[in-house]
Amino acid sequence: MSAGNQQPIGNGLVKWIDTRLPVFSYLQKEYAEFQSPKNFNWFWNFGAILTFMLVLMMITGIFLAMQYQPNTELAFDSVERIMRDVNFGWLLRYMHANGGTFFFIAVYIHMFRGMYYGSYKNPRELLWILGVIILVLMMATAFMGYVLPWGQMSFWGATVITNLFSAIPLVGDSIVTLLWGGFSVDNATLNRFFALHYLLPFLIFGVVILHVISLHVSGSNNPLGVDPKGPQDTVSFHPYYTMKDSAGLAIFVTIFAFFVFFAPNFFGEPENYLPAAPLNTPAHIVPEWYFLPFFAILRSINFDIWFIEAKLGGVIAMFGAIFVLFILPWLDKSPVRSAKFRPMYKWFFWIFLLDCLLLGWVGGKSPDDFVMKPTVVVEAELDEIIEEAQDGRSFTSFKVVLDGKEVTSVGEFKKFIEEKGGDDDEVPAGFTEGEAVYETGLRVIHLGYLSTFWYFFHFIILLPLLGVFERPKPLPKSISEPVLGGGTAGASATAKPMEKA
Repeated sequence: MSAGNQQPIGNGLVKWIDTRLPVFSYLQKEYAEFQSPKNFNWFWNFGAILTFMLVLMMITGIFLAMQYQPNTELAFDSVERIMRDVNFGWLLRYMHANGGTFFFIAVYIHMFRGMYYGSYKNPRELLWILGVIILVLMMATAFMGYVLPWGQMSFWGATVITNLFSAIPLVGDSIVTLLWGGFSVDNATLNRFFALHYLLPFLIFGVVILHVISLHVSGSNNPLGVDPKGPQDTVSFHPYYTMKDSAGLAIFVTIFAFFVFFAPNFFGEPENYLPAAPLNTPAHIVPEWYFLPFFAILRSINFDIWFIEAKLGGVIAMFGAIFVLFILPWLDKSPVRSAKFRPMYKWFFWIFLLDCLLLGWVGGKSPDDFVMKPTVVVEAELDEIIEEAQDGRSFTSFKVVLDGKEVTSVGEFKKFIEEKGGDDDEVPAGFTEGEAVYETGLRVIHLGYLSTFWYFFHFIILLPLLGVFERPKPLPKSISEPVLGGGTAGASATAKPMEKA
């Protein structure tokens, strides 16, 4: 990586600068002349796309910060002023808001590409970990940015998500107080979130630099997962991949521009166009779409696990879903990188991708919604009514007699059985008769249980087993072998595991 042995390039001022600060020769070596595998497909464009989106988000964010007021009394109105009165303020805001969405789209495609082609394997473990760190920093930045407009969903999203930390034993309440800057989401919270939202992108930029340095040390992976064996397997980055990246970026920016100019609120929540009202809770509080899979995992743990309460279990599962990505290089022990040569892994990868999409859908729905048409059940046995009420059953109609008085409120009934009957299912004194009608069927929460289980099963159980029992296809000896040899990728190769770099 050192440019100390590089000869100065250019003439005049460029050469004078490069002699004293070899930045131009460094860029020439590490980017223009950098040897890259010749078989990159279009999925390798997303590195350049992500760099562009990061710079765009930072530039638009700096200009927006010049007009934004981090005060609970002024924040919502300052956003409206940006939209209406600031020259091209509407464009800056829509580019920034939709840029976050497209940033995450590109990141998720980039990560799933890395998982499919095994870009997290030796010697690129640290490269992958740095990428996951970037993802975590992006999530934190995006969450705090979502709070800044101070709309209804901004306020209640901040309240619900930050309150999750209270489930952490001993230090949970202190963490929440620290995040809030007090005892509720208020002005201090908004100030802190604005400061961090402004600063974290610069930290992301720094980690991206480390990510790129690590990439240039270990070299790029490729669709075959076979390291280049010589000059016949590589081409210089410029002009080949600069042109290819430019073409991919142009397509991506075109789609991005369509949403900015023609559907700027497509990914937004209508509730967030109402000023924050602490006394008016929205019917359905949901985060932005890129958080929905993790939100679904959080909500799916609605039961106690031994001594771990449901709330704490959900928080552990949510953070565990991110932590497992850090240790992925050591969970998948297969010596072969690319899914092209791993038939079983390929099928399970697509199942995992569908599972993540299902988690996203589950996260955006109410847990009690029915997936299939429900079956109406009439329950007339008193002890069964008690059991269903204690399990949190939602009744469509409800009528019982308590101490000679007809009661139609499930809440009042649950309070009665807690006072008279405790936790057992025996009919308490004073409960003489009743009839309850409820709906049963496949609910969203049931899909949440299944998809959450499969998410962790894929990483913790399935990948280690595949590394031991899967028989991969033969690998080519060289990237260029299928082309120069005129045959298939594995035609003349021996069925031995891939050599580790």
